[in-house]
Amino acid sequence: MQDTRLHKSFVLNLFCFSAPCLAESHRNGHNQPHLPINNSRVMTQSSALSSPPAQSALVRPLLIGIIGVYLVIGGLYAIYTPDWQAPDEPAHYNYIAQVAADGCCPVIEIGDWDQTYLSTLTSSRFAPEHLGNLSAIQYEDHQPPLYYLLAAPLFSLTDGDLTALRLLSVVIGAGVVFSAYWVGRALLPGLPWIALGAAAFVAFLPQHVAMLAAVNNDALAELIIGVTLWATVVYLRDGRIKTWQLGLLIGIGFITKATTYFMAGVVPLAIFLRWWTTRTMPDDNASAENLTHLIKHALQSFRTVPPRVFIATLWQGLRIVIPWWLRTNLAGGRTLLRAWLMFLLPALLLGGVWWARNLDVYGFPDFLGLQQHALVVADQPRTADRIAAVGWSQYLRDSVQTTFNSFWGQFGWMALPLPAWTYRLIQLLLLGVISGLALGGFVLRRRADGEPSSHRQAWLVLTVVALLAATQFVYYNAEFLQLQGRYLFPALIPLGLWMALGLDAWRRWLLDRFDWARWLSVVALVPLAALDVWLLWRVVVPFLSP
Repeated sequence: MQDTRLHKSFVLNLFCFSAPCLAESHRNGHNQPHLPINNSRVMTQSSALSSPPAQSALVRPLLIGIIGVYLVIGGLYAIYTPDWQAPDEPAHYNYIAQVAADGCCPVIEIGDWDQTYLSTLTSSRFAPEHLGNLSAIQYEDHQPPLYYLLAAPLFSLTDGDLTALRLLSVVIGAGVVFSAYWVGRALLPGLPWIALGAAAFVAFLPQHVAMLAAVNNDALAELIIGVTLWATVVYLRDGRIKTWQLGLLIGIGFITKATTYFMAGVVPLAIFLRWWTTRTMPDDNASAENLTHLIKHALQSFRTVPPRVFIATLWQGLRIVIPWWLRTNLAGGRTLLRAWLMFLLPALLLGGVWWARNLDVYGFPDFLGLQQHALVVADQPRTADRIAAVGWSQYLRDSVQTTFNSFWGQFGWMALPLPAWTYRLIQLLLLGVISGLALGGFVLRRRADGEPSSHRQAWLVLTVVALLAATQFVYYNAEFLQLQGRYLFPALIPLGLWMALGLDAWRRWLLDRFDWARWLSVVALVPLAALDVWLLWRVVVPFLSP
């Protein structure tokens, strides 16, 4: 009889988690803590991201100014950078020419890459006497077609004018700058100077300007990544963006460039995060604090019941708890699956057309054409050969140095680094940014400015974007020796936001009482624009011209 009473008491203490059960227990005289429904679990991200205050009168002029200066500088680079002195520019140009002449889409074949001829071209700075076979450089023919389809009409209208095609890239690049601003505004709506600082960094980073003023599909790929980032942040904030719209953006990326593909993993993560924080919890949900109290109290009962009774009761209790846990924590799982499905359908429909074509042309499983590309460029420098020649230690040192230099600026076909003094100034700038991020707690708390203290989901998404872009870079270099910092540009918007936040941390610490000082994170990056102009006239034009 005593075992029976102990058994019932133990079950009640350990497994009576539901609010109705506790209410019944209270009515029956059991002295148990009340477990209220945890309504905080259903608070949406919208309540965490406050509505932006009225825009400062300076915001729009500054944004227009940044875009305007970018267009001028980008236009100058497009016009005055010597012909073909941007990585892979002849191959991208020839892809457009083939689409304009024969329609979509060319096929990458043996002979499209000629290392000896390319070395002759680059070493002679693309001297006119060596350009007779330039049209044979076609090793980008495996690329998805969207950029080339957009550029082909302009090619036909201008009779293949290189400058006109470069200016198209500059205009697309303006969209990248805009998207950097809007990601910042969506993430930190009350801090427009952070968004402007990120836009300025994206607009005036020297190597980025050079690439946005060249014929390639990089600008369009970055634009799609930027718009997708903005849409994802808005989706996390208030759900105004639909999952099928996110899928459409990813699908457009699928037919633009493989460097956008990592976003196909980022968006499902965002969908899961929003579902997790907005799902409707069952009425019997208990607070973690009181649940812990009950379990602790029940485990203390172990001393007063025989082991046989404890084990039997534990098994019976688990049969109650496990379904309850699944119901509580996986509530609305069908909603999540439906959201993922709505995301996947447009993405796979758009990408599937291109992948089916590649499978037909190159065979299974080469749905991206990358295996055929690797076969065509078989004599391209390989990482394994470099490591064998210099050893791991020297390779790692060279990798860090070359990647860093070329991220900020190494013009032509990786032939022309910036002057040494500019890298020293950049290192000082980065020291200020990193120390500022540490000073501000990495993601700055801004209660004083009326901003919420945590945007964890959105910041998690941006951090994942940066990490995946870096992983993509490392993966590519695992086979080919391509230590070009421009391959990290898919992460440029998160990096720009962190740059602005790091600089702004010092302002908050030293000059917080001055309203005018909040714009210093923008002003601090404006000298990059002057550096761009100086580099064009003093470095790019004189040292890359034939």
